Amino acid sequence: MTRFQQLRAFPNQLTLLRLCVVPFIVITLLDGHNLTAFILLMLAGISDGLDGPIARWLHQSTVLGQYLDPIADKLLLSTLFLVLMQMHLIPTYVAVLVFSRDLGILLISALLYVTMGLRDFRPSIFGKLNTLTQIITVVAVFLANIISLSWLPYVLTVRTYALQATAVLTVTSAVHYVWLVGHRLNVVKAHD
Repeated sequence: MTRFQQLRAFPNQLTLLRLCVVPFIVITLLDGHNLTAFILLMLAGISDGLDGPIARWLHQSTVLGQYLDPIADKLLLSTLFLVLMQMHLIPTYVAVLVFSRDLGILLISALLYVTMGLRDFRPSIFGKLNTLTQIITVVAVFLANIISLSWLPYVLTVRTYALQATAVLTVTSAVHYVWLVGHRLNVVKAHD
């Protein structure tokens, strides 16, 4: 598949659409249209859940998609953590941890790809758990702004535990990622 064909593959179009939705989620959130922002977030989440199965079903799995999907996820979540921090809806330290980890992973991955040709950057179990807790955190924060008061204590409890889990898993997954990169570099050196 040529690069242009990879770009035009339907699953990659879904991922690009998810990237395009990010600014609209931020704008609606900052403008106080919490329900609209939540709906856009849910649509982005649905597209994220569908792009992989659709790629397999249509036999359109691409190298571009393997890189584009995690970049879209990191951009969406990191941006939302920064915006929610700015709105004083989540603690600064959690947003800084999430953003720093994601930016570090993207920069290290790009550097290793350019300098050494390393392409294997599959997420670890810690990375997947971290992403899950980040999603739960963001959804809980959004829901706290749009649900009825009777459900609010439950949502706030989920948000509190999700924030704590996100902080712990962000650090854990970052350390594990550094260990994995070191291990992969040792493997490359052993083959040279």
